[in-house]
Amino acid sequence: MPRVPLPALCCRLALTACLGLAALGASAAPVDVAGVRLEDRLALAGSPLQLNGAGVRYKAVFKVYTAGLYLGQKASTAEEVLAAAGPKRVAITMLRDIDANELGKLFTKGVEENSPRSDMVNLIPGLLRMGQMFADQKQLKAGDTFTIDWLPGTGTLITVRGVPQPEPVKEPAFYNALLRIWLGPSPADWKLKDALLGKP
Repeated sequence: MPRVPLPALCCRLALTACLGLAALGASAAPVDVAGVRLEDRLALAGSPLQLNGAGVRYKAVFKVYTAGLYLGQKASTAEEVLAAAGPKRVAITMLRDIDANELGKLFTKGVEENSPRSDMVNLIPGLLRMGQMFADQKQLKAGDTFTIDWLPGTGTLITVRGVPQPEPVKEPAFYNALLRIWLGPSPADWKLKDALLGKP
């Protein structure tokens, strides 16, 4: 096997590294959804997450918010998302002004419509806490952001405008109940459900 001169080898290694970085940068390009920039990849609780899918929540013809679902690895069904281990995130950016208390009520209704009745008794404390958190916000304006994170060992943590809300809800069933708002059998928006699952 012929020996490669050291300068040529160095050039070859440098070129390979540059190409690798370029490919990584291309795969991690931000995604634009209705003018909202969503990172393709992020880190949560020390774990790398990737954007599984993103879309817009419509009410009638009006755009209400964008939502992006982040997971450790890609999932194409609601069952896979609910069963996925590790941290998860739903990132939401408002596209119009809305009464925060009203949004909280819509989320609660979404949980009720997509959860077995037998689960509701255990979900009520978390729903009451979430409802109070939204009520305290008064109003969410276009451009405001909030995230709903699942952090193993901590629970469901909601962060509004960059401020983490107190008292995470520890039960995993509560986070899955929130995910069903968008991924359940009666989702808030069918097109958004498909978008979050990465379907065209």
